[in-house]
Amino acid sequence: MTTFAQAAEFYALRGAVGAIEMLDWRRAGALGAWIGSFGYRPLGIRRAVVEQQIASAFPDMDPTQVLRIAKGAYQNLGRIAAEIALTPRLGRQGVLDLYTEVVGFELIEDAIAAGRGCICVTGHIGNYELGAAFTVARGVPVDAIVRRQSNPLFDQYITESRGAMGMTVVRDFEAVKGSVRALRENHLLAVIADQGVKGLASTFVPFFGRPAKTPRGAATFAVRLRCPLVFAASVRLPDGHFRFQVEPIPVPDTGDREKDIDTTVARYTAALERVVRQYPEQYFWHHRRWRRQPPPT
Repeated sequence: MTTFAQAAEFYALRGAVGAIEMLDWRRAGALGAWIGSFGYRPLGIRRAVVEQQIASAFPDMDPTQVLRIAKGAYQNLGRIAAEIALTPRLGRQGVLDLYTEVVGFELIEDAIAAGRGCICVTGHIGNYELGAAFTVARGVPVDAIVRRQSNPLFDQYITESRGAMGMTVVRDFEAVKGSVRALRENHLLAVIADQGVKGLASTFVPFFGRPAKTPRGAATFAVRLRCPLVFAASVRLPDGHFRFQVEPIPVPDTGDREKDIDTTVARYTAALERVVRQYPEQYFWHHRRWRRQPPPT
């Protein structure tokens, strides 16, 4: 049941989206970044968390750089929100035209051509929603595992937006059945795997030198089903266009299934870290990535 507060929140959002939809892509992104910067200052929403995590991840970085990256992270979040609102109306060619650098996409195409499906892991880096739309625009069917939003009206809106981009939404509570179906139908299964969630099967692996609780679902499917696994990121370039980069994640087969899963989780987390180090202002530092720690041994 939708509460009055949820309805008010949603319709305020839709009003803002309606205003953004009247702008072109560049102006909408600039407006989104400007709005996002208010979350940093003066509102200070999770500002201490963001600054502390950046400083912990980059201990050699001076305070001025930490503040610059923190502000950039808020601006990136605002840009993503604006861009998601506009993406469905771009059309296939409009999405493709946003990308001027594409590296490793043949890894996905080869996996699909082989008829085995493909698992694609990413993180909250760059514009991950646009990356899924780009993959669809390149002719690859995408099934994305997503978590239900707490606001049912917003949840319905974002689900419809993803559908308009050509994605098939797989809810996290039906992930096992939906994932197997997607891979058997030779689709790309997209998984965001960089947030530790209570009750979700996870593994503690190094992330910027500290143990981070990381979902292991993608690794579990890759190990058990022996299907190709890649890491992909859709990052924004200085000129406003995008780069889509893909790299293979080798899946070991030692006979020790649990060890192989843990190794695979560590590998795709390391791939994410490499991208975050290159584009730190485009990462979602707002999530308390190291909040949960392994119990003492």
